[in-house]
Amino acid sequence: MSKPDELLVDVAALVESGHSNQMSLTVVASGAVITGRLAPEAVWRQRVSEVLADSARLSDFSAVFTAANRREGPPTHLHFHVARILQGEVGIPETGGMYRVAIKDVSAWTMGDFSYSNH
Repeated sequence: MSKPDELLVDVAALVESGHSNQMSLTVVASGAVITGRLAPEAVWRQRVSEVLADSARLSDFSAVFTAANRREGPPTHLHFHVARILQGEVGIPETGGMYRVAIKDVSAWTMGDFSYSNH
């Protein structure tokens, strides 16, 4: 998207304001379909930092995500947690992952998340 969707920016701003981390969203970005819940960037960074800190091989990267990163202006990224990339008949990872998506790269979106059913 050459100009980010203003409505999507407004949704991201409301999540950033701390009103909720329960907003489910599905986006298409660079051909990938990502579905899950949005989180404020600070919450997302903290969770990524915790996961990295618990890793024997990746713990050195933990501090990158705890550095203060407060920007002025509207949000530029969506921060997904409990999210999956939809691929064929599965969502990966099954348990959900943490993804950061530039709002300018979103070509389509909808409220709610998608899941597969064998029924």
